[in-house]
Amino acid sequence: MNSIGSAYRISIFGSSHGPFIGASAEGCPAGERISETAIQIELDRRAPGKSAVATSRKERDKVEIISGLLNGKATGAPIVGLIANRDCDSSAYDALRRVPRPGHADYPAIVKYDGHNDHRGGGQFSGRMTAGLVFAGAVARQVLERRKVRVLAETVQIGNIKLDKDIPFSAAEKLVRASPVGCADRKTADLMKDEIVNAHEEKDSVGGVVRCTIIGVPVGVGEPFFGSIESLMSAVMFSIPGVKGVEFGSGFGSAAMRGSESNDPFVVKRGRVATKTNNCGGILGGIATGMPIQFRVAFKPTSSIATPQMSVDIEEKKPVELVVKGRHDPCIVPRAVPVVENSAAAVMLDEMIQGGFL
Repeated sequence: MNSIGSAYRISIFGSSHGPFIGASAEGCPAGERISETAIQIELDRRAPGKSAVATSRKERDKVEIISGLLNGKATGAPIVGLIANRDCDSSAYDALRRVPRPGHADYPAIVKYDGHNDHRGGGQFSGRMTAGLVFAGAVARQVLERRKVRVLAETVQIGNIKLDKDIPFSAAEKLVRASPVGCADRKTADLMKDEIVNAHEEKDSVGGVVRCTIIGVPVGVGEPFFGSIESLMSAVMFSIPGVKGVEFGSGFGSAAMRGSESNDPFVVKRGRVATKTNNCGGILGGIATGMPIQFRVAFKPTSSIATPQMSVDIEEKKPVELVVKGRHDPCIVPRAVPVVENSAAAVMLDEMIQGGFL
């Protein structure tokens, strides 16, 4: 099950410590102008770079597009990109064949695949696989932006540090890309960075929340029941390693509201039907209302930490103290921002093609 989508279909392949990772994006309309430079920019956002809040594994994530583009335009064939793995160190993972890491997929993967799974760097369960989602989404967003559909993801919480203000979409776009933690407010970003650094110094990790906003989506996009925007968006978001929650609009907070508070009254703005509030997150009945689509994605703390933890030797069935070695992000949220953003773009392109909006 390494493929997802219908009209715009993504397939990912490779593994964290294999020769390469990659993705195939199938369904991009033929003739669409696709910039390889724009794709690389999105991949660069996901790469760790020189940030103090990211892993010391330094992969350039330079993509090689081997099919689907000719003279800068989509040919109608699958657009396939390869990204070489050049900075692998698998030595720290040999012990994990017998002692699974808490919080990781090691144990269920060993059982499911009868011990034949690639244990190096998490194999196919690694967050490194999300580069393929960014690649496919970076193609999709170029198609969407020509239709005036824009996507923005931003960090709104890391640990106990929360962003308590709303920043206009256009301003936030620039600020998020300039921030080492993907936050649109500089003061809050500094506090978030300190939260990550402190956790790392204590040999621990922190999680957080990414908010995604999509503007310009035409009224009526979405394919209920099972192809609703929430259905498809949630499926992709929950495929991102470390995601433990997705909520749209007021989300779980709506459970404490009354209908009179939760309902969004319809109004007319500049000659168009809109809603006064947006508790529904721009979606009713699984269909876009024309208001900004907004959802939040919760990420758990990075599972790989240097603090000693208890596990078991699955062959001898006895308790073992484990210290996880290797190179890991003390917080995956900053690098998850472009993953959420570009994955959302891929879903919206899929929905718009299915609905005949392209």
